[in-house]
Amino acid sequence: MPVDPAPAPEQHPLLEVLTAHGARADRLTHVRTFDARAGITADWPTWADPGVVEGYRALGVTRPWAHQVEAADAVREGRHVALATSTGSGKSLAFWLPALTAVREPAPATVLYLSPTKALAADQLAGLQRLVAAIPDGDRPRVATCDGDTPTDERRWVTEHADVVLTNPDFLHFSMLPGHRRWARLLRGLRYVVVDEGHAYRGVFGAHVSLVLRRLTRLAAHYRPTFDARLTGPPPAGDRSLAFVVASATTAEPAVSTGRLVGVPPEDVVAVTADTSPAGRRTFALWQPPELAGFERSRATGEAPTHDDDPWALPDPLDPAHTAQEAEPVLTTRGAAEHPRRSATAETADLLADLTVHGARTLAFTRSRRGAESVAQQARDHLRPVAAGLDARVASYRGGYLPEERRALEQALRTGELRGLATTNALELGVDISGLDAVLVAGWPGTRVSLWQQAGRAGRAGAEGLVAFVAREDPLDTYLVTHPEAVFDAALEATVFDPANPHVLAPQLCAAAQELALRAEDLAAFGDPLAVREVLDVLVARGALRRRPSGWYWTHAQPAAAMADLRGSGGRPVRVVEATTGRLLGTVDAGSADGQVHDGAVYVHQGATFVVDRLDLADHVALVVRKDVEHGTWSHEVMEIAIDEDGHRPVVGRDWGPVRWGLGPVEVTSQVVSFQRRRLPDMQVLGTEPLDLPSRTLATTAVWWSVPDFVLRAAGVSPEEAPGALHAAEHASIGLLPLLATCDRWDLGGVSTELHPDTGEATVFVYDAYPGGAGFAERGYALGARWLRATRDAIAACSCADGCPACVQSPKCGSDNAPLDKSAAVRLLDAVLSHAPAEPTIVR
Repeated sequence: MPVDPAPAPEQHPLLEVLTAHGARADRLTHVRTFDARAGITADWPTWADPGVVEGYRALGVTRPWAHQVEAADAVREGRHVALATSTGSGKSLAFWLPALTAVREPAPATVLYLSPTKALAADQLAGLQRLVAAIPDGDRPRVATCDGDTPTDERRWVTEHADVVLTNPDFLHFSMLPGHRRWARLLRGLRYVVVDEGHAYRGVFGAHVSLVLRRLTRLAAHYRPTFDARLTGPPPAGDRSLAFVVASATTAEPAVSTGRLVGVPPEDVVAVTADTSPAGRRTFALWQPPELAGFERSRATGEAPTHDDDPWALPDPLDPAHTAQEAEPVLTTRGAAEHPRRSATAETADLLADLTVHGARTLAFTRSRRGAESVAQQARDHLRPVAAGLDARVASYRGGYLPEERRALEQALRTGELRGLATTNALELGVDISGLDAVLVAGWPGTRVSLWQQAGRAGRAGAEGLVAFVAREDPLDTYLVTHPEAVFDAALEATVFDPANPHVLAPQLCAAAQELALRAEDLAAFGDPLAVREVLDVLVARGALRRRPSGWYWTHAQPAAAMADLRGSGGRPVRVVEATTGRLLGTVDAGSADGQVHDGAVYVHQGATFVVDRLDLADHVALVVRKDVEHGTWSHEVMEIAIDEDGHRPVVGRDWGPVRWGLGPVEVTSQVVSFQRRRLPDMQVLGTEPLDLPSRTLATTAVWWSVPDFVLRAAGVSPEEAPGALHAAEHASIGLLPLLATCDRWDLGGVSTELHPDTGEATVFVYDAYPGGAGFAERGYALGARWLRATRDAIAACSCADGCPACVQSPKCGSDNAPLDKSAAVRLLDAVLSHAPAEPTIVR
């Protein structure tokens, strides 16, 4: 594949640093420059409170950007607003200007701000407090955060006095709405609800949050009877209707996703997408690490089942505490040898060190906590001989750090005390880190929206910036750095979620009924009244709710909100505690603890190494001992899927001739069974030790199709090709199901195998990545022929030769996208579809 020539140095001065003045120019596969953009300002709105305007001027904002005024005017009119402009475009002014104006009016309003993370709420609070302090006259708005960490006394003050409350959907769901009587003052005056980082609310999490917001709307109406939840235009003078402002990164169809999130038609949403803030020239480099000469590494051939498309294989962009461990290369004694490339982690560490030497302030995004610590440590090792104290200018930042550590790191980066920070996606969301010169992205972050969010950190506030995407040794990353159009010219992903999903709707209706008995007139607020009524009938039949002539009631002692796990976090996080001092170092999410803090694991915290003495799963604590070691640890997990004939629902099926379809409960079981010690940095295996850890089982719902051996052979799929054909078909079908099931790829998991013990045949499974299921597998089963035709056509229509991210590669494959056989997958799907009836009968 030909690559673009190395760029002229004048494109960006830091490119010479990356290429070592040409010595590494062959690693650049493409460079694209985005021109600078001049800002367009507007007058301050005449309705804006003069004190608030003076506060902004005191902070240096002499005139707002035109898009800020456009959005603020719509908010002031009581319109629902989708504000989808680039990172660093000043979205906060667009909602705080009308919000604080309303708070300071004679009939004061209250405001609720929601963010997906506590860190972002804390960051917004700091900026808001600076603004409030700069207001020169009158009573200043009282602003506060309130979440699960807020002490009882402070929480009481917030309920009684705060005008602006900053929190997160979890606190809203578990505390504020169930305890709404304590929050009556806030709800009675509620004028605006700001939902920040709206693109983060996708999949099942987005569906839950959408219904939480509808519960909020209902309670606001209860406390303010004149509230009109069906706002379709500017309200009349004096109307105090509730308006939602959803601030988001640039995404596809922001009005559609905002309307779905807050429960209004998209035509009732004002979309502000024209960014009028200034932007400096941004240079974007695609970078492929070099091949390592002198040795070869074996790769897996894939004869065994491929347990991939694991929804936890990539970081969760919603919560820094849920960043998963990076998938490791599969080591085997079989397979075709190949020359490996230098790891993206090592390459990024070199680039971060070089940029630091040249005084550039840089963020290096990695895909895992381990990667963030490794990049920072390797960069510090490079810098230590260069100049005294230079290594202290680089640090790591990730989920699991204590809040005070994260705040200190954010402040050090803002002030320039730190020049380099290696981070997980914990800094992808809108924490205000500005003035950065460069961003390094080590490995594809999963979506283009995430890539541009990360890239937007470089050159904020109109400054020139450099971005480099460093490819991992993975077919997906390799494809992207050699096909720049797939990075720069493809459409952004839409924010996809389905509030009508009955598996999500049911527990949310129970929570709503506990807050206030559900009346017939309430049902439309939660979706199609007939569909909502069907879910309520099921809940009544199961004894979850009680039906009375006046409505539906929750009659149980336990809180209904506990039925809904908004984020699917999988349980309490594990605390990492230093055994000798009792000092809390941080936390690891429950789903990752077995693999990251098992007995004997090396745990790295800000460059210091600790060895886990004991993992106590009963008390959710890992006791660690400070120890300098020259090795790392890598855990090995086995995974299997089994059809549960006695599960929470019956197994159903249908036949397409010899092809068998199934839908029903499955158990996806994973277990960490051993770990390796590998010497650093050459990764030589020093030893393997077994682990005695419990297996983890996800009871969920799957759809599957099974193909007998003679169908494979008739399709021309040989035994050697079968693993790659099934694997490729699995990936592509997972990628296409969101088009039919209104879900997100990250809500699904998959397994493909040549011979499954429960079916006795080659089988492809696609399962919902949520306990009990989320309805996506059912949709795939109901539309099986349409689903597989779309899958087959997408593969066949792709112009690539051997498979790419547009067809059969997956950004979250646990098997490093191997094996994959594109042409064999098309032959396989053709054979399966040849047996499909024109209108298949659904067996229920």
